[in-house]
Amino acid sequence: MSRGIFVTGTGTDIGKTYITGLILKKLREAGLSAAYFKAAVSGNERSADGALIAGDPLHVKTVSGIEQPLEEMCPYVYENAVSPHLAARIEGSPVEPDVIKSRFADLCSRYDFVTMEGSGGIICPIRWDGQKILLEDIIKALGLDCIIVADAGLGTINSVVLTCEYMKNRSIAVKGIIFNNWQGGIMEEDNRSMCQQLTGVPVIACVERGAADLDISADELIKLYGGV
Repeated sequence: MSRGIFVTGTGTDIGKTYITGLILKKLREAGLSAAYFKAAVSGNERSADGALIAGDPLHVKTVSGIEQPLEEMCPYVYENAVSPHLAARIEGSPVEPDVIKSRFADLCSRYDFVTMEGSGGIICPIRWDGQKILLEDIIKALGLDCIIVADAGLGTINSVVLTCEYMKNRSIAVKGIIFNNWQGGIMEEDNRSMCQQLTGVPVIACVERGAADLDISADELIKLYGGV
């Protein structure tokens, strides 16, 4: 049985893709069979031949060094840098839940560890037409526990606690918090302590800006992955 985890964040541009790349790199370096998956990615550029390039999956693949083909990583790729539901309204091709489930199941059948990255923060509309799908609906449908990525700096206590409380109220398990852009010092150390005390969720890693590795062992990391 494959093991999976979902990576969400306290907001957009918080560093989810960067951290996810380091997670996959850690698994690969431990000799584990690991794959990446994202339901939908917006704000992508086009190649010289006009094809859309899935930017987040490409970054993860480049940083992690995994051999998984890029075309397996994300079924819905949009050009407009807006929420997936709005990008689909502009460009067409709205997210189909059955496609997400089948593509994810296929990866689980061929890889031992599957790391799925979300779009934006936890309250992200994935589709909003005849069907109304939020990011949380996909997490629940796939039966995944979560890791939250947050900025280490000022304001993170509020954003982390609100995100954790929302997820708990939706019966989504949060296994750990990863602080990005970590610089240390009294404020950030206090942020780490307060977030843990107020949420009951451990801060499992603190990642400095530009770091090439996670300060967590592969053994500790894989304990976060649940059976899928």
